[in-house]
Amino acid sequence: MKRYLSIIALLIFLASCSADPRPIAYGQDGCHHCKMTLMDPKFGGELVTEKGKVFVFDDVNCMLQFMDSEDGKTQLYKHILVTDFVNPGVLLDASLAFYLKSEEFKTPMASQIVAFPDYDMLKEHKSKTGGVYLAWGELTTQFK
Repeated sequence: MKRYLSIIALLIFLASCSADPRPIAYGQDGCHHCKMTLMDPKFGGELVTEKGKVFVFDDVNCMLQFMDSEDGKTQLYKHILVTDFVNPGVLLDASLAFYLKSEEFKTPMASQIVAFPDYDMLKEHKSKTGGVYLAWGELTTQFK
């Protein structure tokens, strides 16, 4: 009986060590990089390590600066996520998102970069706000 309880406890422990993303708690979570409280659900980012540690950021530039830091470079990431500008609070795979940089976007830490789930939405916003389209690879070099 003791053996079965040990196995059950181990399974519960392993299930609780999830490496899945979690929703950002706007108004409560603080940015891991700049320590500012996340307030606007149109902006943000989240890194989830292979071990399940979650890092939350208020702006894409804070996330990228952390990833380029000594601590950030030592992490193995299972998920790299950014907030969907048109669906506030929804997280997108950062490598699949489409980015627009425009002076019209007043982001928390002045990156002026927002993420879209598809290119058509980006084009629609670009026609209204102007700006420059960036792919993930280009974006990662912007804040090094």
